[in-house]
Amino acid sequence: IPQQPARPGGEFFLHPDSPVHRRYEALRAYLAEGLPATEAAARSGYTPASLLSAVRDFRAGAGEFFVNARPGPKTAPGKDAARPRILELRAARHSIDEIATALAAAGTPLNRTGIAEVIADEGLPRLWRRPDAERGGVQREIQPRAEALDFTTLPERAETRLAGLLLVIPDLIALGIPDMVAAAGYPSTPAIPALSYVLSLLALKLTSTRRVSHVYDIAADPGAALFAALTALPKATALTTYSYRLEHRKQAAFLAALGKASLAAGLADGEALNLDLHAVMHWGEDAALEKHYVPSRSQRTRSVLTFFAEDAATHTLLYANADLAKATQNREAIAFADHWKAVTGNDPALLIFDSKLTTQAVLAELDDRHIGFIALRARHPAITAQLAALPASACTSMTLARAGGRTRRVKVHDDPAATLSAYPRPLRQIAVTGLGHDQPTLLITNDSATTARKIIESYSRRMNIEQRLAEAIQSFSLDALAGAVPLNVDLDVVLSVLAHTTCAALRHRLPGYHTATPDTLQRRFLSTGGTIISHGDQITVRLNRRTYSPVLRQATLPETITVPWWGGRTLRYEYA
Repeated sequence: IPQQPARPGGEFFLHPDSPVHRRYEALRAYLAEGLPATEAAARSGYTPASLLSAVRDFRAGAGEFFVNARPGPKTAPGKDAARPRILELRAARHSIDEIATALAAAGTPLNRTGIAEVIADEGLPRLWRRPDAERGGVQREIQPRAEALDFTTLPERAETRLAGLLLVIPDLIALGIPDMVAAAGYPSTPAIPALSYVLSLLALKLTSTRRVSHVYDIAADPGAALFAALTALPKATALTTYSYRLEHRKQAAFLAALGKASLAAGLADGEALNLDLHAVMHWGEDAALEKHYVPSRSQRTRSVLTFFAEDAATHTLLYANADLAKATQNREAIAFADHWKAVTGNDPALLIFDSKLTTQAVLAELDDRHIGFIALRARHPAITAQLAALPASACTSMTLARAGGRTRRVKVHDDPAATLSAYPRPLRQIAVTGLGHDQPTLLITNDSATTARKIIESYSRRMNIEQRLAEAIQSFSLDALAGAVPLNVDLDVVLSVLAHTTCAALRHRLPGYHTATPDTLQRRFLSTGGTIISHGDQITVRLNRRTYSPVLRQATLPETITVPWWGGRTLRYEYA
């Protein structure tokens, strides 16, 4: 193809400026004109590996391959069909919750978001839920008063929807949950011990109760109440008020005790630690919060910035902090290193994170403390141009293992003396081509002894922390930050770490479930109903028969175990 078009207007075909057009011209050159992959790729600015990947997708019949389609559904037949009924109910001053209930009863269910969009399209303001008396419906049953349980008043038999929740008690005892609460200095109230408050909030996480305001859904259940050793779980107002009594210092002490327990229980080895930031989006209005980039929304918006750390070997979450601001977020890696030294007596051996976590000055501090790090470096035009100018002999071919037994062939350039603008000394830079990106992936590290292959594989496993955070969001409602922030977010993320650790311990007791996600455990085991049978000093939990009951029969759960917060009474499991 000549550099200049044969006729006016041909520039469009020689110099495509959109990704879709560029992909089309690259595939046309390779498949139709028969050009070699290297030449066809270079013409459109691709690497040969990226071009061959696109060829595989095209030959596999990838639909709409050259269409710049707007994401999301093009039509909404369910919403359109329900629109007249929604507007009719809205005119009668029904709230979104009431409209959703009416649509479900009519066999045309639509979620709250869809209903809100229909109402907003008509320019109508939102109506809040009316009191039950005004709605003419059945008023809610009065929730029992929450106070410490008098076990002598327990009925001989009580049916519960949450018998499976009591399956995690052996692991909470093994982790030492009473000692963690004491180490954190969490306060008690005259009616409710501190441990019972924490267990009440943990019950919401483990049962996937989306918000603390939804505690009414499980508060009076005998299984949830017994779990926390209360007559009933505290009301939303009590839980919210309690959460704001707990400053970050107490959360840090709790996490230090949890970290020690996780290491002692073999749930983490602490050799390498993955770090990441996560912005929890705020859904209310007039929030006094900073704006952070929220990937799920692809925009900067009011949110709470949180920091997480996980064990690289076991993928168990070990640390969380929501007490962050833009002014301090770059030093969170140092704060975590201090926390880890308090937990283990030593600085972390290796921290793995991406380029957005911190600054070059902080990297220098980590190096001064002899803390190893592997970090993703941002791609700058000058760096990519330098790498592109290297001769082929400067790169080494390497085969990397992938999930499912597959492999990937890459090219690696290992520079032991790279320089950064604000880093005081040379450090090692590893450029990897062939990972599916047009430009090389750049890793920087102060580890000069470990092989390039091991460093690349160590960083690739860091991506698992994003999966852990996705699991926490789905299973423990980590994204449920709304309105006036009904639960202290710093405590909320700590509870998510505790719930994640508890699920990690439980799944090791269940044969075949060592890699199961928390939501799988919640659906198949923790949500199992059953019967609570009281025999004085022994309490038997008989779990209902379900598809997965054989797994529980083979689980390494103790036959009986003494529960400290039950006044020394024992717990025993039976399976129907």
